[in-house]
Amino acid sequence: MVSTPRAMPSTYASPLLRVRGLTVSYGGPGQQPVPALRQVDLDIAPGEIVGILGESGSGKSTLALSMLGLMPASVHVEGSIFLEDEDLSKAVESRWAAIRGAKIAMIFQEPGLSLSPVMRAGDQIGEVVRAHRSMGKKRRMQEVEAALKDAGLPDVDRIYRAYPHQLSGGELHRVAIAQALVCRPALVIADEPTRSLDVTLQAGIQNALRDINRKYGSALIFITHNPALLTGFADRVLVMYAGRIVETGPVALVYRRPLHPYTRGLLQLVPARLELVGLTRGERLPTIPGSLSDLDYQAQGCAFEPRCSARTAECRLESPEEIAPELERRVSCFNHGN
Repeated sequence: MVSTPRAMPSTYASPLLRVRGLTVSYGGPGQQPVPALRQVDLDIAPGEIVGILGESGSGKSTLALSMLGLMPASVHVEGSIFLEDEDLSKAVESRWAAIRGAKIAMIFQEPGLSLSPVMRAGDQIGEVVRAHRSMGKKRRMQEVEAALKDAGLPDVDRIYRAYPHQLSGGELHRVAIAQALVCRPALVIADEPTRSLDVTLQAGIQNALRDINRKYGSALIFITHNPALLTGFADRVLVMYAGRIVETGPVALVYRRPLHPYTRGLLQLVPARLELVGLTRGERLPTIPGSLSDLDYQAQGCAFEPRCSARTAECRLESPEEIAPELERRVSCFNHGN
């Protein structure tokens, strides 16, 4: 059972991370640039847990990789990313190497992306410590063992000596968490970290992340396509569609009364019980008509307009600006709440 989140950090606190006007476009020489992110603004407060919610292809992973400086050189990136008072958009690669793992860390959805098959799990985590901290071998081993315990692994000695192929799926995910958090970064980005796990293991991983968040105060960005994973876990949710953030607010408020039609559609896809959406067993679950396409990223008007039941003529011609209709809530929609 995922624990209930604490009160959302004050919106007046100095943000840990500030992203302004982040725009990312793909395309090689002679090709028309294809936008993947368009004018993304977001703030993350120290110690906050923020969920980024959206379908596959909505720009969630591109946003995560941009915040880690991991975009290919061929990709065009505009805008600014500030970690505390440092403008990371101007950082050279040597500076990024010092930041990754120490100040910002990432947990990938597949542990194989961050674990070598030919190194013992404990040694791999120790390499992260050695890259960012000066200490002896014994102290480094103690730091690794502490990180494995924090990640919820009881048999630390066995896990430390094991190779990745000797570990279960749940153990691999927890080793990846230990590797990301061993240097106590101020910000952790988890990109669909429970996607391949069953419900029981998902809850265990989320509880481990919540416990680490409370113990060390690391802010957490939790990326997912499943709205249910943010309930009782995240403080705030950012809903993405076609490379834009279309709605933000505290999870409880957004889930109780979504303002954007896309958010409402996502929430209807995962009802806790069939009767909540007026269905009986055997009936089809609701769906969002159509699908997200590359053309939606380049639309003149609202990108969600072709799939939206509340669309008007204005939606096809103009892109809605972000507004704040309520305290702590923002939405980009001409017909929000309808």
